Amino acid sequence: MTLDKIRADIPYLENKIFLNSAGASLMPHQVVEKINAYLQREEELGGYFAADKSQVEIQEFYEETARLLHCQPRNIAFTHDATDAYVKALSSIPLQSGDVIITSNDDYSSNQIQFISLKKRLGIQIHHIKNLENGDLDIDNFIELIEKHDPKLVAITHIPTNSGLIQDVEAVGKICREKSVPFLVDACQSVGQLNVNVQDIQCDFLSATGRKFLRGPRGTGFLYVSDRILETDYAPLLLDAKGAKWNRQDNYVLSETAIRFQTWEAPYALIIGLTEAMKYLQSFGIDKIEEYNHKLIGKFRANLSSISGVQTYDRGSRTCNIVTFRKKDKSLEQIKEVFDSNRLFFSVSEIEWGLIDFSKKGVDWVIRLSPHYFNSVDDIDRASQIIEDL
Repeated sequence: MTLDKIRADIPYLENKIFLNSAGASLMPHQVVEKINAYLQREEELGGYFAADKSQVEIQEFYEETARLLHCQPRNIAFTHDATDAYVKALSSIPLQSGDVIITSNDDYSSNQIQFISLKKRLGIQIHHIKNLENGDLDIDNFIELIEKHDPKLVAITHIPTNSGLIQDVEAVGKICREKSVPFLVDACQSVGQLNVNVQDIQCDFLSATGRKFLRGPRGTGFLYVSDRILETDYAPLLLDAKGAKWNRQDNYVLSETAIRFQTWEAPYALIIGLTEAMKYLQSFGIDKIEEYNHKLIGKFRANLSSISGVQTYDRGSRTCNIVTFRKKDKSLEQIKEVFDSNRLFFSVSEIEWGLIDFSKKGVDWVIRLSPHYFNSVDDIDRASQIIEDL
């Protein structure tokens, strides 16, 4: 990894400190060029002919995503975002009144809302795994829950949106596989900053987005579907002609691959852009990126711990490149004003994004900063100084 080269691939990085890759990261210029080139093709040929002429590039999406997740192209479906992927997976589970979903206290807010919606509509039950004192999942409690309730689904967010906690999805996946319980992982915040291996996690579904740590375009995502699921009739509640073929007046035949979770219409310019983003990331190697990120966030956390009045809120035995904090006596508006004037790009997580977690922590908002492999130590030191000077 050559930091100067990586930073040179971001045309508008100068005069800003960009620490919001957990929100929507900065695309390399190579990604934008691929998108624009395809749009020009559509302008010349029209959407249908442009897609017909670009099938090799389009197929590369499945190959590159499979390479990233350590699976096969047949296990991958394109989705329009991570929630689109998650909802399709969730809707494939044949839930009935009284069925149980086991999840965590730190699952993404949209996922929790979907579970509550299923509870209201179908009468399912939701059980949350307890946390240990340090914030980790209580795996003993999870074993008790799974043995007591015989769940139809276990759903865990790898990294929540509102903190840097990394949840032990490998331990959960091992137990789910032993108990033959479908396991759905939200990897929206982990893919692109960590080496996410679906074979190690042993999940049945994994959803992710393109716009965050993968540094791809908005409006892109994907869903991993295990062979175990593909060998069943599990499929989204509502299909279209991409995922199934209408073979008789009252019947259809499912696709044998994860394409059954995909819709026919797709933004091929963005798909090719996301593929380029994954190729770009893989040119450096996800292991090297993870190693560099670990050093970068370690430096950041050390800096913040030495600043008077700063309180960080990231619990767990393993944390990632998301750090959340507040500074004593400083309002959200004051921090926003200073960050904006210094062109420091950030996000705010409010209580509705992590209701259970924030209620335990006694806060209703935190500042979220998320450096990535294009950030320098100088970025970290400059951001730390801005926070100290607040």
